[in-house]
Amino acid sequence: MNKKTHSDELLVIKVRHPALHFLTSLLMTTPLSKFKSDTTESTVDVDHRLWMQAALHGYEDKRGGVETTFGDFEEAKKTAAAIKWEAIENLGTLLESFSDKLESRGTKVCWASNGKEAVDYILQVCRDHGTQKIIKSKCMTTEEIHLNPALQAEGMEVVESDLGEFIVQLREEEPFHFVFPAMHLKRDKISAIFEEKLGTEPSSDPEELTMIARNLMRRKYCEADIGISGANFGVADTGMISITENEGNARLTTSLPKVHIAVMGIEKVIPNMEDLSVLLPLLGTAGAGQWMTAYNSMIGGPRQPGEVDGPEEFHVVLVDNHRTRLLADPEQRDALRCIRCGACLNVCPIFKNIGGHSYGTTYQGPIGSVITPHLRGLQSYKHLSYSSSLCGACTDTCPVKIDLHHHLLRNRRDAVREKGGRMERFCFRQFAQVMSHPKLYRGSEGLMRLGAKLWSPLEGKKADPLKAWTSTRTLPSPAPKSFHRQWREQRGGDS
Repeated sequence: MNKKTHSDELLVIKVRHPALHFLTSLLMTTPLSKFKSDTTESTVDVDHRLWMQAALHGYEDKRGGVETTFGDFEEAKKTAAAIKWEAIENLGTLLESFSDKLESRGTKVCWASNGKEAVDYILQVCRDHGTQKIIKSKCMTTEEIHLNPALQAEGMEVVESDLGEFIVQLREEEPFHFVFPAMHLKRDKISAIFEEKLGTEPSSDPEELTMIARNLMRRKYCEADIGISGANFGVADTGMISITENEGNARLTTSLPKVHIAVMGIEKVIPNMEDLSVLLPLLGTAGAGQWMTAYNSMIGGPRQPGEVDGPEEFHVVLVDNHRTRLLADPEQRDALRCIRCGACLNVCPIFKNIGGHSYGTTYQGPIGSVITPHLRGLQSYKHLSYSSSLCGACTDTCPVKIDLHHHLLRNRRDAVREKGGRMERFCFRQFAQVMSHPKLYRGSEGLMRLGAKLWSPLEGKKADPLKAWTSTRTLPSPAPKSFHRQWREQRGGDS
């Protein structure tokens, strides 16, 4: 059993015996408590933080150079945002057109309202074919629905063909970054896991390490009964999925096995084939600082009569999994425009310091902090929206112009509205009253100074009423003279 499966099962264990209930509660961890412990551990690892920051600084330089090759990069972003907005506003119609065209060419389409339905459908397809071995190309939607553990629990071998995904799979870790899964690992750690799991000789040569994985994969492609992939886009007017990649593993995954299953979030659909002329270059530039990714494939069905390659059977699994809940939110539905480029992670000062594993989610960084509360529950994951500098770098860099940093604020607001403490509500109401009325604000200056004097002897002690806040912050002392008072004195009494 891998770590992720163990963690997920632990959170849903039910113990009826009272004597065991307390012990179980001690073993269970909430997303918030795990986030706190993981961030504490990651932020003290200075070498790792410097490694991360150096790697992402190189990305920024590379992306900046590619952006200049666009005639008007900002206009391209506006066009991409408009394309995705049209898709979200007409999602039902586009999905029906997409599905109908796929089915007309013999594709089997599954509409999965949640992760369990998607997993159950894929398991049944595998059982029907007596599947023993599965090869997968990179697909974060399968990470989201925990597909791999379900397949492995049925005794099937599942191998990730993307190099980064393969490395973290060997280490029994989740992807560190949803575009660069193994970006946190240096060559020595990759060499060590290959030596331990594959019995290879130590090496610090990137090409040699890549060839070790490639030689293994060539055999796995030929042995696989089923290939599973994701989809970067689903084109409604042609009924085809678009897959973009840099290694070529997706092409082998989707063409060599007799059965191909594509797993796709419903928000990935776009209206027309022409839209890819904008979206694919933007995805390459924003995601990896490339004008275009190396391999771009279009798949519209199983092998047709007269064709020499491709799968005999093709399934497309359309996953909702609370996306329609986000679609129903008029303020934040533009988060469904995300094309999973990872650019917001690459510029986020929080991600650069705490790393991807600290988030404890499938989707990390700013976009993960925005959508995870919608996908997994606002109260359980509201802390992610508070873990932000609100600098706005994520919004500026987004190639489809999602209003990310304001969505983080909206999540905070909604979390308090939904389940805010009485004292917290009272304090904020009083604060709003004081800040909205100049006379009340000026009259509170004396109370602030009195409160500071009363609080000062308690600072840092057990009886400190502000200890939860001041343990990680310095509470500033009130100024000897307020701005208004200084203004009046300099203006001769005028206010």
